[in-house]
Amino acid sequence: MAETLSGEHLLETPLLSLHRELGGRMVPFAGYAMPVQYPAGIMAEHLHCRSAAALFDVSHMGQAELLGEGAAAALESLTPADVQGLKPGRQRYGLLMTMTGGIFDDFMVANLGDRLFLVVNASRKAEDFALIEAALPAGVTLRTLPDRALVALQGPQAVAGIATLAPGIAALPFMGIGTFDIAGTQAVVSRSGYTGEDGVEISVPADRAEAFCRALLGLPGVQPAGLGARDSLRLEAGLCLYGNDIDETTSPVEANLVWTIGKRRRTEWNFPGAERVREELDSGAKRLRVGIRPEGRQPARAHTAIHAPAGGGALGEVTSGSFGPSVNGPVAMGYVARGHAADGTPLELMVRGKPLPARVAPLPFTPHRYAR
Repeated sequence: MAETLSGEHLLETPLLSLHRELGGRMVPFAGYAMPVQYPAGIMAEHLHCRSAAALFDVSHMGQAELLGEGAAAALESLTPADVQGLKPGRQRYGLLMTMTGGIFDDFMVANLGDRLFLVVNASRKAEDFALIEAALPAGVTLRTLPDRALVALQGPQAVAGIATLAPGIAALPFMGIGTFDIAGTQAVVSRSGYTGEDGVEISVPADRAEAFCRALLGLPGVQPAGLGARDSLRLEAGLCLYGNDIDETTSPVEANLVWTIGKRRRTEWNFPGAERVREELDSGAKRLRVGIRPEGRQPARAHTAIHAPAGGGALGEVTSGSFGPSVNGPVAMGYVARGHAADGTPLELMVRGKPLPARVAPLPFTPHRYAR
């Protein structure tokens, strides 16, 4: 177990030794010691992912399997996603919901034929697994997978590179998933990620993770990247971070995540919080998540107040914000009153007590380049 300078004990991923060997700067994140960056720096890692391939350790996230007849229906009691309609070899992004229509967590679910494979956020995995466990009928079992590591290989050269080790991966469509033998390791590989780039996420046994990642780092164009670059990449891609952009107070309608609600589920309305979601779809949510482009070079960070221009009233607040290396300027997301959510709407961001001019901007800030 790793320890901070303050004596805080942190959990470790199976790749801790490799991170240190590569010069990773370790920081606490969701109770784990995680690399925020390597010697190249966040901006270089970010741009390398956009131009070549970057390898991220995301082993802190929660992995689990749902087994048994009725597993998909049981999961649907917690989410508006269409899980029963998910075909073998396919994966889907979904939301776990609260009874009041807030977002308990966002997650990935895949159909591996004989079981469902789940990936949830590190900061919520204990709560998520408890929520799911409590909803399961007899004959359906949740099996957590703490003995597996999870890594993401992202960027335009990612799939071509890993396909030299397992050619079948190149045939995976976006959000496709399968099991492959890679460098002597049985791996579950999905063509997905959270950077806006083409790439894969790979689940491997923890005791094989370091050797596996060394093989990936030996591929042409692959460099390690930390949480700092992962955050700026997902922000440029307009993707939500749980705890910042979505939480138990935000609804799928407010967060512009209505697309996660399955077509069939919109006729059944039998998921937690459906009453609020249906009302907001019919009448409109009072606030909406939007992209924001501040003027100049200064970024607006999370919790920055958003006002109407010329001394107008408060409209909301920034939920994520940083400098966007790919767009060479600051980018942000936040929630504003519905009447101020149209692209191009002028805003003022209160940065260190001074108004910073900004405008509502379309998301994503950089085009998604997923495989199609």
